[in-house]
Amino acid sequence: MKILVLGRGKTGSLVAEVARDRGHSVTVLCAADNQNASALTAEKLREIDAVIDFTTPRAVLLNIEACVRAGKNLVVGTTGWYDDLANIRQIVEKSGTGFLCGANFTMGINLFYDVARTAAVATQHQYFGQIFERHHAQKKDAPSGTAMTLRRIIQEASGADLEITSFREGDVVGMHEIVLNSGNDTIYLCHDSKSRRGFAEGAVRAAEWLIGKKGFFDFKDVWREL
Repeated sequence: MKILVLGRGKTGSLVAEVARDRGHSVTVLCAADNQNASALTAEKLREIDAVIDFTTPRAVLLNIEACVRAGKNLVVGTTGWYDDLANIRQIVEKSGTGFLCGANFTMGINLFYDVARTAAVATQHQYFGQIFERHHAQKKDAPSGTAMTLRRIIQEASGADLEITSFREGDVVGMHEIVLNSGNDTIYLCHDSKSRRGFAEGAVRAAEWLIGKKGFFDFKDVWREL
């Protein structure tokens, strides 16, 4: 595949490295190369098979719209734009392109979502729940997309709306903790990412999975197959 990676940050750079390791031809664009999605025209994207976006909440919406207009399949790992999710879904479904997004592309956190769904029943038995999330100081959005997904999963499973507390410090890759506290005991559930490589591998494999598919997908649609 010919893959275009948008974003030359720590995760974007790893995505490019993983894609090359898996035999793909890779081009990378940083923010200066692609202001207001200016580099994402149909002509410039003609030879590209898939685009992977790890940019910023500020840039991602224009990138999505430009890639969809050009008819290119797109994987988005950027978070912080989900207020526009319904609109983007509509644009994608009308266009006939393939689109896949996810708050977190690691296998471990997707298993953790299942653990959270099971543990949510505790809130119906006099447990008070909270979510804590920690990320590196440069992360633009708070709460994280992963923390918001955990809250939604628990709410759907139990009706409980858990408070999220966010910390931005140092170079923390990503830690998410669910604390369920009762008068008798406390349950601690934690997922701690050791490396950004898990995000990168998941994103590249998602782009491979998306080949030949059309429509709007979430990473949960594919992670068990991967």
